Amino acid sequence: MVAMSNLKRILENKTHFDQRVISDAKSLDKIISRLKKDGHKIVLTQGVYDLIHEGHALYLENARSHGDILVVGVDSDELTKKRKGPNRPIVPQAERLKMLVHLRHVDLVILRNVEDDIGDLIRLVKPDVLVVSTSTGDFSDKQVKDYNDFCGQIITLPPQAATSTSARIRLLAIDGAEKLAREINKLTKDFISNIRKS
Repeated sequence: MVAMSNLKRILENKTHFDQRVISDAKSLDKIISRLKKDGHKIVLTQGVYDLIHEGHALYLENARSHGDILVVGVDSDELTKKRKGPNRPIVPQAERLKMLVHLRHVDLVILRNVEDDIGDLIRLVKPDVLVVSTSTGDFSDKQVKDYNDFCGQIITLPPQAATSTSARIRLLAIDGAEKLAREINKLTKDFISNIRKS
């Protein structure tokens, strides 16, 4: 049984990291069962949440507006590498979890591991509302239909801002490459100048 004091702390506007980041499926199942029993409408969404930006915050706010409790599944570092490539995530999972818990629209957070199927968390939580994004491509129309039996409603949201994590990473890479090129050019000129002097 979920202790009332823990449930109260989950529902407060304070961070309460230890109560709001759920470490395993069994614990999450108990908490969700209690919240549903108490009449709370549960919303679920999932993602990487790397380099959290305005688009993430607006997306999570919009998702939360469809219910009382927002549960966020966060891809582990290993799962992110598998899905996004070897250079991702930029921000390690421990920090991403902490950042999400600090957002006032996020109530519960659980890490999704590499062995987890994208539907595992959906089948566990059985949300009143599942919120998916058109920007990730994780859910095809067929997959969304596959989860109808586990969700009261499925809502697909478009990107909530022009900013994207991938775009930010590209800008950082381009900026870094330009700085490196300038430095190499300067070093090369200095090297050639020193050779000519000797």
